[in-house]
Amino acid sequence: MAPLRPGLLPTRRDAVLGMAGWLVLPALQAQPSHRPGDTLQPRPLVFPRDHGSHNQTRTEWWYLTGQASTAQGRRFGFQVTFFRSRVDEAQDLRSRLAARQLLFAHAAITDVQSGELRHDQRIARWNGEPPEVRERGVFASTEDTHVVLRDWSLQRHADGGYSTRVAGSSELAIVLRAQATQAWLLQGAQGFSRKGPDPSQASFYVSQPQLQVQGTLGVKGERFEVQGTAWLDHEWSEAILHPEAVGWDWIGMNLLDGSSLTAFQLRRADGSALWTGGSFRRAADAQSATAARAFQPGEVSWTPLRHWTSPLTRAAYPVEWRVHTPAGEHTVKAVIDPQELDSRASTGTVYWEGLSDLHDAQGRSVGRGYLEMTGYAQRLVL
Repeated sequence: MAPLRPGLLPTRRDAVLGMAGWLVLPALQAQPSHRPGDTLQPRPLVFPRDHGSHNQTRTEWWYLTGQASTAQGRRFGFQVTFFRSRVDEAQDLRSRLAARQLLFAHAAITDVQSGELRHDQRIARWNGEPPEVRERGVFASTEDTHVVLRDWSLQRHADGGYSTRVAGSSELAIVLRAQATQAWLLQGAQGFSRKGPDPSQASFYVSQPQLQVQGTLGVKGERFEVQGTAWLDHEWSEAILHPEAVGWDWIGMNLLDGSSLTAFQLRRADGSALWTGGSFRRAADAQSATAARAFQPGEVSWTPLRHWTSPLTRAAYPVEWRVHTPAGEHTVKAVIDPQELDSRASTGTVYWEGLSDLHDAQGRSVGRGYLEMTGYAQRLVL
């Protein structure tokens, strides 16, 4: 997930959200009607249209995270996240200059060898018009995943793979191709994921785990040819966090045997869980979008084991967790501690998002992926 500006987008996953979905239809349908403020209702998802932007909803994000290494064994983590936020006050304005939508983007590279995180961010207004009349270099397609924020982009291709490009910074550069090896995964109830006790607290949520990645990562002007694995999440929602929720914790883990594990909790100010969820899909079921075991509220628990305090914000993040789900007990450990992102120049949020290892109850390494934690430096406002 990924963080958002107060009153606009969430982080990651800027939000940890699940789904309760329905049947997937093979043919295209018209975009369903939706009025600002409506509560999302479960419906059949239609692909590839539902991989694209849902401009009628309040918030949306496409979130690519993964791990990669060079032929010599130098390890990196990477994150590329695009957010879209509907601007309600501008929806009825007739001018083509009206900023009906805002697009944000975050990118980060974790350099395991140096123990450093490099990150950058972008923000731009968009009038919401379709690609043929789009503003130059800023748009999100409603037909399939294709989001562009000037020299940053994320696009899904006909073969099911993705390409992403992050340029224009001396600190970091990302040019990757991520090839699908499994079916997409419908989180929650076949794509419709509850995020709290009230019906309005829900999102549509589609994941693409176990992507095979290759390309180039740039850190401080130095380029590295890499290969690895990645995870993509796409969520869209009208949801507002429950009044008691201050943030969430989330993991998306590619297991070494080809399985995939998602788990999240929304937290109260005292650290207790307000709502939990997630899923587990076995490698044997990886070609089925609907075969994941969806976790129900109360089936997931998070226990912090070790904290790291940010020298920038003084926020104390649990960088090691014991996470219990119906798929078993696992330990999540940050590969390096300082993976806090300060996105106050775009989405207005400070959050921790970083490369982490997954271990089973016996301490064996069984997977790797990303851990996201929001609401520790400040209460998350969506």
